[in-house]
Amino acid sequence: PFYPDQPSGLGRIFCLDALQMRQEVISGWGGCPSIRANLQEIRSSQDISTALGGASSLTLRGLGRSYGDSSLGNQVMITTQMDRLLSFDEKTGILECEAGVCLEDLIRVFVPKGWFVPVTPGTRFVTVGGMFASDVHGKNHHKSGSFSKHVLNFTLLDASGTVHEVDRERNLNLFLATAGGMGLTGMILQVRFQMIPIKSSWIRQKTIKINHLDELLDQFERSDQTTYSVSWVDCMSSGKTLGRSLLMLGEHADPEELPNSLKENAVKLDLRQKLNVPFHLPSGILNSWSIKSFNSLYYHRIQNKENSEFVPLLSYFYPLDIVHQWNRIYGKKGFYQYQCVIPKKPDGANYLRKLLQSISDAKTGSFLAILKLFGPRDEPYLAFASEGYTLALDFPNRTGTEALFKKLDEIVLQSGGRLYLTKDARMSRTMFEEGYPQLGLFKAEKKRIDPENRYTSIQAERLGLVH
Repeated sequence: PFYPDQPSGLGRIFCLDALQMRQEVISGWGGCPSIRANLQEIRSSQDISTALGGASSLTLRGLGRSYGDSSLGNQVMITTQMDRLLSFDEKTGILECEAGVCLEDLIRVFVPKGWFVPVTPGTRFVTVGGMFASDVHGKNHHKSGSFSKHVLNFTLLDASGTVHEVDRERNLNLFLATAGGMGLTGMILQVRFQMIPIKSSWIRQKTIKINHLDELLDQFERSDQTTYSVSWVDCMSSGKTLGRSLLMLGEHADPEELPNSLKENAVKLDLRQKLNVPFHLPSGILNSWSIKSFNSLYYHRIQNKENSEFVPLLSYFYPLDIVHQWNRIYGKKGFYQYQCVIPKKPDGANYLRKLLQSISDAKTGSFLAILKLFGPRDEPYLAFASEGYTLALDFPNRTGTEALFKKLDEIVLQSGGRLYLTKDARMSRTMFEEGYPQLGLFKAEKKRIDPENRYTSIQAERLGLVH
């Protein structure tokens, strides 16, 4: 199968221990930082064993959609060639596949059969192994938790070449360290997880136009039994309209409720990326004026207080995937995504207000500002989610951004929250240690399974996850 957005570029190609290697400049999806690395395409567990024998340390990388430096290192193993579907039980919906399988291929194969992934991130161009290593969350976390909650077992190759069959009963510590562990405990070879039944490829969406933050949080609470919920927030608004937003609620639609014009295409999928950003745009295009103008137009495009419609599943879950290489709109310097979680208690609403006010005051707002509701904290040691709200924003890499981040960091820490490792490229070690209370448990399992720190990354070194 074809995988868009794989690492690209020209580089020197040579052989090491019977594996073809090339050198390229790579980065995360945000484009910063970038490094020159040695890349190897891994096609089997034997390839991984060979790579382990020829290098002192290795970094795992799928489709490169983590935003920062978690898939960057000197010696990088690309896992996308390990992409076989191994088994599927049509009665139970249990799927087993190799870790390099792309989410888009699961959608292509299983949505027409009436099955969907239990939890999905905001892009379909990720691998299953990456979903587990990041323990991705979605628009249904308040009801379904993160992806690891639905994983039954997986196969892991450690740095010594030993293969482990991992589940919660036999080796819970290794399970909880690998889920959300950013590929630092070993190479995930295969994953077995529970899919969910659906009857169409359409979402019944209700969009609610929200005037300010208090109204938004109230609507989130009123809608906590809705399967999916997500809000776009105008982070340039202030005063009485601070936090004005569009809240989009969703349910999987039954064919019977679809209008006649859609019933014939009840499971139709259009996986084309209809737009393309062929080159990096000038960095000055995204400025306070253009972002404020976009936000105003986007907010006022909804005329009524509530609007109900049927939208394609792909449009609801992956709105940006329609644009190939959309990250190029931020220019050659790239961008940072800042994603935090703010616990509800003791005063989550107040801390959210401080965050949004700080962003509005800085006048470097993001046209992509997404707020979601989280349910109870997940089990993994490096779990990001906790009961409350998660706010994700994109900021161009330019002068003044780091000063804003420091203000946001202070607010997040005061709230008892944390930043998401999969989106991070600049978090301090102090903030990381304060935000992840079970870090010690992760480090203990990392030391046991990989005492020489063979599996590493720039992020792991920056944050002290390898010793």
